[in-house]
Amino acid sequence: MKTIVFSGAGDSTVLSLVERDLPEPGDGHIRVRVHRSGVNPTDWKRRSAGDPGFPEVTPNMDGAGVVDAVGPGVLSHAVGDRVWVMLAAHGSPYGTAAEHTIVPAAHAFPLPEGISFDAGAALGVPAVTAHRALTVAEGGPNRLEPGALDGRTVLVAGGAGAVGHAAIQLARWAGASVVTTVSSVEKAALARAAGAHHVVDYTRGEPAKEIRAVAPDGVDIVVEVSAARNAPLNQAVAANHATIAIYANNGGDTAAFDIRPHMMLNTRVQFLILYTVGEPALQAAAEDVGAALRDGALPVGEEHGLPLHHFPLDRAADAHDAVERGIVGKVLITV
Repeated sequence: MKTIVFSGAGDSTVLSLVERDLPEPGDGHIRVRVHRSGVNPTDWKRRSAGDPGFPEVTPNMDGAGVVDAVGPGVLSHAVGDRVWVMLAAHGSPYGTAAEHTIVPAAHAFPLPEGISFDAGAALGVPAVTAHRALTVAEGGPNRLEPGALDGRTVLVAGGAGAVGHAAIQLARWAGASVVTTVSSVEKAALARAAGAHHVVDYTRGEPAKEIRAVAPDGVDIVVEVSAARNAPLNQAVAANHATIAIYANNGGDTAAFDIRPHMMLNTRVQFLILYTVGEPALQAAAEDVGAALRDGALPVGEEHGLPLHHFPLDRAADAHDAVERGIVGKVLITV
């Protein structure tokens, strides 16, 4: 098979296209013929960090394709099943930037007929992260379904990003009133296309006043990509018992919070990362994401708020660079 590999940390030039023997799935694993590989910030960050953990690694956590082999003990999947995959490269040398990948059967989920491989590969890290952020509030819910967030207001920071896009879609599907912040007219259009009820340009005017105008009692859940930069805004718009769910460190590695105002609001600050969140949370998220997918709540494409950018496998380095530069939309590798 053809696969992208790297053997040591570095910029995208460490990625190379090679041919390797077709791997065989072991106990509890399946082999997937990859059609699309999704690229996320975590993929280039992992590549540029320290020891990759294996002599040779194929990057990328997310993807979509068709099962073409099952390992011993696997009863949940069969050859020919269409699946979307999450966390393929976590603790494994087999990421999705390859013609085939090996994944635990528990991390491959049904991709319904009629749902594109593009849509499947855009799930994974963004959708599961968004689900977690929306289900850590005091008093729940800890699962999402239509009506689960009725009566709640969700503020999505950076609604034009991949996680922000998924958070808007999932929150709206679950019944929330969705407010999002963006930094341009173009991004505002994408956030509206994703389903946000209210869009605020945080670079202009008085964003806290605009948010309070549509949520006078404050927001209940903040899906936060930039805690350091947005701390004053979050404090100004938080409702009593609000939860600020932080999934990234864009805009700074250190955030300062005014203790007394948050104390008076009983604010919860919740950090999250998928790698250590635990299997029960991952499985719950995947089940709910699958339900939203079947309901048609997670479409992709510019008309749905998430422009798609396709790269061939031999340009995987360019795909990584595009994500690292902060391209708006979802970067996919066509395998």
